[in-house]
Amino acid sequence: MFSIILQAGTPIAEGAAKPNPIAQFLPFILMFVILYFLIIRPQRKRQKEHQGLVDSLKINDEVTTNAGICGKIVNIKKDKNTVVIRVDDATGTKIEFLRSAIADVINNEKPKTK
Repeated sequence: MFSIILQAGTPIAEGAAKPNPIAQFLPFILMFVILYFLIIRPQRKRQKEHQGLVDSLKINDEVTTNAGICGKIVNIKKDKNTVVIRVDDATGTKIEFLRSAIADVINNEKPKTK
């Protein structure tokens, strides 16, 4: 009688199958794959697009900064990685920004229509 009670208390019976370690980690693997496709991959794409925008800046481009300031590029300082933007034509006010602070280039050219 005591032998039956002792055998019932063992965690894994001799004939029982052991759990598969891959099956235990499958939910974590699936969460990482979902996280990659929903968050990491789109963020990398946005970073590449922004870097391409920053690399293509040239003088006389009208730009908008991350702070919402609009102006025209008058000088690009590659050694300091900055751009000088004229924000007011009447007073000639200029502000120096990091190139990475440029959010968008405003295209004044109208598309050609046939």
